[in-house]
Amino acid sequence: MPVQSLPVRDASIHFRLLQQYLVLLKNYPILTKSVTSGILSALGNVLSQILEARKKIKSGAPVGEIDPAAAARYATFGFFITGPVSHIFYQLMEVWMPATDPLCIVKRLLLDRLIFAPGFLLIFYFVMNILEAKGWRDFESKMRGSYWTALKMNWKVWTP
Repeated sequence: MPVQSLPVRDASIHFRLLQQYLVLLKNYPILTKSVTSGILSALGNVLSQILEARKKIKSGAPVGEIDPAAAARYATFGFFITGPVSHIFYQLMEVWMPATDPLCIVKRLLLDRLIFAPGFLLIFYFVMNILEAKGWRDFESKMRGSYWTALKMNWKVWTP
């Protein structure tokens, strides 16, 4: 028997929330993007931990609890790095490659995928290594072991 969803009682609340978010984005762009990125990064990490736990349960492996410290590290990275760096990079890209340029989309895509993505992934690994209180050898090992694989996956997922 199909389950019917409940009707939205006051759709205007969603509209008002979106309007308020857009006002904050206009008035405080970096802070708003930083907070948004921090929250989404933490939620993404928690979701990842839940999915990993489900996979372990199916295979019969022991499952630990959600690691709030990991979620906090991702929130920190999102707030202090992803939000501000992405804001500045994409603002600069609009200046460097104006929409009036017929090849604008191709140039922006190439700059983003071939320059920004590899550098940003390097920064991600480096900062996470620091936040996890690991040493240089751990960073080198992580770079050798998973950087190229992660970058290729990034390209597959985020390149149209």
